[in-house]
Order: sequence, then C-alpha cells, then structure tokens
Amino acid sequence: MGPLKGIRIVEFAGIGPGPFCAMMLSDMGADIIRIDRKADGSSHPNAKYNVLNRGRRSAGIDLKHAEGKNTALRLIEQADALLEGFRPGVMERLGLGPNVCLEKNPKLVYGRMTGWGQTGPLSPAAGHDINYISFTGALHSIGPGDGRPSPPLNLVGDYGGGGIFLAFGMVCGMLEAIKSGKGQVVDAAMVDGASTLMAATYGSWSGGSWADEREKNMLDGGAHFYGTYETADGKYISVGSIEPQFYALLLELAEITDPEFDSQMDQERWPSLKRKLREIFKTRTRDEWCDVMLGTDICFAPVLSLAESVQAPHNVARKTFVEMDGVIQPAPAPRFSRTEPEIQSPPPSPGEHTSSVLSDWGFTAEDLDKLKSERVV
Repeated sequence: MGPLKGIRIVEFAGIGPGPFCAMMLSDMGADIIRIDRKADGSSHPNAKYNVLNRGRRSAGIDLKHAEGKNTALRLIEQADALLEGFRPGVMERLGLGPNVCLEKNPKLVYGRMTGWGQTGPLSPAAGHDINYISFTGALHSIGPGDGRPSPPLNLVGDYGGGGIFLAFGMVCGMLEAIKSGKGQVVDAAMVDGASTLMAATYGSWSGGSWADEREKNMLDGGAHFYGTYETADGKYISVGSIEPQFYALLLELAEITDPEFDSQMDQERWPSLKRKLREIFKTRTRDEWCDVMLGTDICFAPVLSLAESVQAPHNVARKTFVEMDGVIQPAPAPRFSRTEPEIQSPPPSPGEHTSSVLSDWGFTAEDLDKLKSERVV
C-alpha cells in the first residue's frame, strides 16, 4: 500500500476538485470514507465511470437528520482529516463546521475546497473553473494572439489549482499535527492555487521579460521553436527546442538551411519563422516526423488523442494507464520506490458500503438497526 496507509479521512461528497483530491489521497493509501446523500446502496452501472471516486467506500447518510449529523461526527472523531467542497457556510448550517468538528477531534485537519475561498467579496458566489482562472491571469495568457482565450479544459482551476493544492495542504496539515497535536483548517481556493501556478509567469512579467499578451512569449505559442504544428495527414506534432543545442538539432533533422532560422531569439522574426515551419512540417505525415525526431534531444512529441495515448509504447512501458472493471484510467502518481501506491477499489455506488463502513468504524449492530429504522442511513 501507499505512503498514506493508516491515515483515515472523511470526505463529504462533492464534484470536481474535491473528489480529485480524495482520489489522490486514496491512491496513496489513505482509508477514505465518502459520505454521500442517503441512498439505498443499490448498484449503479455507470458508477464505475466516475473515476474520480475510485478507491473509497461510500456511506449514504442523511446529514439533515439530527442522528445523521451525530453519525458523521462519530466518524469525524476517529479521522485524521476531513475534506469538503461546499459553498462557505454550508457545513456550518449542517452543524458540521470546523469549530464543532475540532472540538470533537482537536487533531483534525479540516480541508475546505472552494473556488473563491472562504473569505473575500466573491466567496458566496457560484462559479466554475473557467471563472476562477479568469481572475488569475492564466486564462488571459492561453490561446491565439488574434483570437479568444482558450479554456485549458478544467485542468488549471479544478484540478491543478484546486484538488492538488488541497491534497498538498492536507498532507502538510497532517504532518504538522503529528508534531503539535493540533489540527487546523486548510482553506484551498482555486483562485489562489491557479495564481500560484502562474508564479514564474508573474516573475517574468514583473522583470520585463514577459509580454502581457497572448502568443507574444516563448512558452505561449509566440516562439516558432515552442509550439504545435500540423502535418501532412492533418495531425499535429509538438516541438520545444528552447536550448541552442536542441534548436540546432531541430534545424539539422528538419533539413533547414534558411539563414533566417539562425536568429532563434529574435522575437521580431518569430512570426515569419512560424509561417515557414508550418510549411515545412506539412511536407510529411506525423508518423514520418516521428521516425525522424521522436526520442531525440529536439524535445519533440506527437500530439496524441486519448485513444492513442493509452497505446503509446512509452506509456505502456511505464504502465501510465490501467484498466479496472473495463474502464481505462490513469494509474496513481507519483511513483514510490518502497510504498507503492495503488487503486484500492473501483468507484462505489452512493451508499454501497454504509453498513460495512459504520461497522468497521465502531458502530454496533444495534446502532445500525436504529439508524436504518429512523431512515438516517
């Protein structure tokens, strides 16, 4: 099992970055109980496709019932951490806010996932990934210079700036609690995390080496040697030949002798050189360019589809993708040399494990019968 084996976490079911955070922690070995809305525990055939829910057991509990709240508190008392992704104030209204939970369990790390954060003028408002990264400069910086900003899926806000930062914050909190014996609240806001992902860009902008415009910089598609190009068969390749020696190899293997390409860092020439490279890369298919460049120090790769990625020899060799219950999905990452992480189980149906979860966490048969008779679980 992974490096978090023995850690117990209570997750309040949500969408997007919260489940992604919980998936990461579960992949690393944490025992996570996912509290879903009360359900009958029957199997749902589509549950297996909710990959973000993998590796946890689900208990269906009516949190609006007084005994439902008490049931959740009994679980929280035994946990190392809790994570929730509701709007600010929702957990407090349920009677499960940080003050209540930390009084019951002073060592608890209380992880909170929101878009705007727990404080600030926008904290009560709804939003999605695209809105949060709009406030950070990230969305403004991505896309064609003569067109609209391009949403990078929901990778930068939900998962990069949200779920990963919450997982990092919770692990930091749990490490600190080991030393101090005290828990605390982790306020993970996507707008904060996505801003942090832009740290190098803001540093370059402050230093005058980054233009506050799309496709005017080395890493945003402005440079001819760092970008994507269409090939003869309508597919695409990517090059990232930043270093002089890698750039020289690009010119050599692409059989480029045009002296204008010698001015690699002359930004005035980048638009002209991009046009020329477009024509050059259109002379061969993607596979033909792979035969010449893949595996060299050009910093080259084909732009693969989802279906192609799972079959790529490098990914197959590293077992980057795995199949569970007929569902292809990414394997746990990162890798560890001794405490190897693994997917603990397929995604559960809501309420699938209510009885076993509560029994394992100290509820008696009489407790369960009472909760079921009162329709709490």
